Amino acid sequence: MKLSVNLLSERGSATRGHVLMQETCGANHGARRARTFLRLTEPRSAAACRSVAAKQMEGNSSDGFALIIVMLAIFVLASMAAYLAFAMKVETKLAVTAGDDQKMIWLARSAVEEARWGLAQEKTIPNQQYTALNQWWATGVAGPFETNSVLVGVPQSIQLGDGTATYKIIDLERYANINVAPTPLLQQALTVMGVDADEVSIVSDSIQDWVQAGDSPRIAGAKNDYYQSLNPPYNCKEAPIDDMSELLLVRGIADDPAIYYGGSLPNIPASRFQHQLGFAGSPGEQPPQYPFGLKDVFTPFSTGQININTADANTLQIIPGVDTNTVAAILQYRAGPSGDATGPDATPFQNVGQLSAAGISPAAAQAISRYCTTSSSTFKVIVTATIAQDTRTFYAILFQAGAKVEVVDFYWDE
Repeated sequence: MKLSVNLLSERGSATRGHVLMQETCGANHGARRARTFLRLTEPRSAAACRSVAAKQMEGNSSDGFALIIVMLAIFVLASMAAYLAFAMKVETKLAVTAGDDQKMIWLARSAVEEARWGLAQEKTIPNQQYTALNQWWATGVAGPFETNSVLVGVPQSIQLGDGTATYKIIDLERYANINVAPTPLLQQALTVMGVDADEVSIVSDSIQDWVQAGDSPRIAGAKNDYYQSLNPPYNCKEAPIDDMSELLLVRGIADDPAIYYGGSLPNIPASRFQHQLGFAGSPGEQPPQYPFGLKDVFTPFSTGQININTADANTLQIIPGVDTNTVAAILQYRAGPSGDATGPDATPFQNVGQLSAAGISPAAAQAISRYCTTSSSTFKVIVTATIAQDTRTFYAILFQAGAKVEVVDFYWDE
């Protein structure tokens, strides 16, 4: 019994020892875990915190920079897409416009061809060997002798596809021809305008020197020696004028452009010749006032004679030997009973010999007949062509010889 008890006692002691070892091990393990926890939770040093913060900021900066790059890329791509879309729109518009330009040209040419046809038809009408303002070419309506002709019901307009064109015909014999105008006619025009007497000969001679070849100027005219002395210098053309605005380069007109435009200097639309050539008037100087300008009574294209059936009062009074009473008599006679030269009862002159029927003396009629005619051979066609929302104006110069009508020039406004 004692032995058993001792054994049990020893076994119990061993068991308690085992338990104590377990408890001791457990305590040690818990201490290690506690120390680990303390290490994880104990405050870090300032250097460690700065290191961690720097790493976090570096990461944030990298992310922000990447976002900016992405946004810039999106912006660039969007801009490129917008530019390409705009460029395509412009290219498409240009392509359409280029196509419309060709259409407009052919549309205008078609209108000119119809005008040619109409003018040719008028010369085939019996008893109408004169040109007047009450005929189809001038009004778009068949005249008194044209009521049985093919011109009845022919409007001065055409339509082709989606394009339309209207046209107007003006005879150029209603003006005097600047390229062949003799001295008496030029001086009469300048005198009627009210140009200073001292300037009349200068302008007249200079115009003739400008359009005619030769090195020697007229007494009051100008050739290269004069024009080369200007600043800036330029040459005397010594050839026919192609456009009336060339007169702005001629001596006497260059320093007084109102002679060309009419009116007074302040109302002139452009005065670059005056400023460039150094001919500006003095401050406070009273500018001249002209009732009309050379551009209103002259043309570079015509046969050289003035049609008394179509010329206005300004052009009629520049004819040497014609005064205001003669002008009034011509205008009254051709207007007929209704006083309308474009109406059906107008009485245009059939020949220059009928001037005496208007109350003009035979001597005066003979004196002015060398400058006059009753038939026009040169015409200007003004065409307005429209396709969709685009409109352009075209011009054609036609020359007629009997029933044959030729196009001598065709151009348009840019």
